[in-house]
Amino acid sequence: MRIRGFIGAGGAALREWRCMKSGGGLDAIQQAAQDQFARQSHRYGSGHILARVEDVRQAVEPLRLPDGAAVLDVATGAGHTGLYLAESGCRVTLTDLADAMLDRAREEAARRGLQVEFRRHSAESLPYAGGTFDLVICRVAAHHFSAPEQFVSETARVLRSGGAFVLIDGSVEDGQVEAEEWLHQVEKLRDPSHHRFLTPSAWTALCEAAGLRVIQARLSPFKQPDLEWYFETADTPPANRERVRELVREAPAAARSLFRVAEEEGRTVWWWQRLTLVARRSSP
Repeated sequence: MRIRGFIGAGGAALREWRCMKSGGGLDAIQQAAQDQFARQSHRYGSGHILARVEDVRQAVEPLRLPDGAAVLDVATGAGHTGLYLAESGCRVTLTDLADAMLDRAREEAARRGLQVEFRRHSAESLPYAGGTFDLVICRVAAHHFSAPEQFVSETARVLRSGGAFVLIDGSVEDGQVEAEEWLHQVEKLRDPSHHRFLTPSAWTALCEAAGLRVIQARLSPFKQPDLEWYFETADTPPANRERVRELVREAPAAARSLFRVAEEEGRTVWWWQRLTLVARRSSP
């Protein structure tokens, strides 16, 4: 299956990649993500940076969801996003490819006394009837998806008329081709289950093609923990760690400037460009 990726504001598709099928109905990219997060699920608990959900609150509050809104949290990980929405009164279904991640989310839901549903499936094939959800949300996960256009198409299908799609993920400013390629190399070495960051214009194009009207696509800087923390979180192999350090030392000016790569007290830090995209499914 051929999937096209997008970079820059020019609208041209500049990259292609192949998704090779592996066993169990998952393609190779999905299998890599499932394996990685099954191994590393213990690192995504209450102390993880994703446990801070202010970005979710800021994205969702203006939507004025109905009481008891039906919410689908795609690639929930340890459940931080979906459980926050459940605490806000939504009826939430948390999904992930990795059983171990869902187990972490179950434990936290039980600790908080929350009633939520758990389902294991990929982001590219959502096993729900059309028009099921008021909100589909996906936070800091879509760069692992093998077919982002299929994910967006499925999202549009399962949303009710007027329903909302919220995507929060790493991204790269349109037109920053050199910086994007540098970051892709770094992330792929750090965590081989990483697939691709898409630019705001690429995500917007996918939404529009699926019948979703984008009402916000905003980039904001987000300071990452130091590089060694990142290595530990992904259990990066030693050889890959050294190659990433080399890429940081030799980072092109475009990447060093855009991501604010710096040394602070002997630690390597940079600022992700975090995309918050909000879209609506048009009413008939």
